[in-house]
Amino acid sequence: QVQLVESGGGLVQAGGSLRLSCAASGSIFRVDNMRWYRQVPGKQRELVAGITSGGRTNYADSVKGRFTISRDNAKNTVYLQMNSLKPEDTAVYYCNAEVVRISNPFGMDYWGKGTLVTVSS
Repeated sequence: QVQLVESGGGLVQAGGSLRLSCAASGSIFRVDNMRWYRQVPGKQRELVAGITSGGRTNYADSVKGRFTISRDNAKNTVYLQMNSLKPEDTAVYYCNAEVVRISNPFGMDYWGKGTLVTVSS
């Protein structure tokens, strides 16, 4: 099996910073695209940022210039550095990864359980 475990969420004041981490573990052959999503109760989950295995990144317009996604391929870990946080960034942040398992040549999507980020005004 494959597991994604997020960490780094918490409570921060507006203007502050947080760094989220997400580590993939299990019977992994390769991790392709990795992404961060977020969800507010009553709203759809939205893509925050994504990164390819080669390091190409993309961001939601709402976080461009404030958030930075990066990854450590040797550790199968993706990070999200969040700066200049705003109250509207408050959400549960989920890690998503496309993983090719040792026992299965076809990639599958996996999700973490989420980590709560709360930004106070």
